[in-house]
Amino acid sequence: MSSSSMLFRGGRGIRLLAFQYFPTLTTASASSSIRIVSFSSYPYPTSYKIFSSNHCTFQNIFTLSLTSPSGCGVVGCSKMASAAGGEDGHFKLSETSELIIKKGDITRWFVDGASDAIVNPANQRMLGGGGADGAIHRAAGAELREACYKVPEVQPGVRCPTGEARITLGFKLPASRVIHTVGPIYDTDKDPKASLSSAYKNSLTVAKENNIKYIAFPSISCGVYGYPFEEAATVAISTVKEYANDIKEVHFVLFADDIYNIWLNKAKELLQA
Repeated sequence: MSSSSMLFRGGRGIRLLAFQYFPTLTTASASSSIRIVSFSSYPYPTSYKIFSSNHCTFQNIFTLSLTSPSGCGVVGCSKMASAAGGEDGHFKLSETSELIIKKGDITRWFVDGASDAIVNPANQRMLGGGGADGAIHRAAGAELREACYKVPEVQPGVRCPTGEARITLGFKLPASRVIHTVGPIYDTDKDPKASLSSAYKNSLTVAKENNIKYIAFPSISCGVYGYPFEEAATVAISTVKEYANDIKEVHFVLFADDIYNIWLNKAKELLQA
């Protein structure tokens, strides 16, 4: 066990943390190896994060005590709730880039809180909506909508045309940035395959321009925009394979079992052939 300290950027500013590393544990219910970090912080002594080997965040898992000489300690287990459960699919995209497919809640995904970003399947107004778009805005807080509102319109009511991408801070999200992209409406787009590919390509381009090394996508356009899952998975994985150079890890964080299974099978087909 070792001790150290660091500055941590959170939703309420900069905090000075004193923390301890404990041996890795494996939990059957979370299906993950956990690196436990306990710490005291100023001025919010109960703030903490616990990291797992597959980049899940476990919240409210341990009760913290500030009675030890170092001012921190793990004294008991109170509740287990993983942010992203289920098996992970790991695939090589290149010598320097990896694709990871997992089930979970993208609003709770992060890697390091500094060089990571989640992709928001936004609408052209960029002011929030339903599905994952609404969930991301709710989790990020009102500051995200305010930041999106400041993005210049390229035409009345359009801040991000279909297939393009914009970037903002993540605010209350654990990931440091949000990359907003607009996927095609399948039944009305003239070339939905090209538009969907552009959404992934431009998201990756924006990520590289902003020194993002870890990026997490949802299944863009597979909700109310009606894109067929099988075709969407083919476009997504093929585009990521082609344009993910310089990104260390590309994640797909997929909430629904059926979409997760299709993405996983498509990755095996396209990347393990």
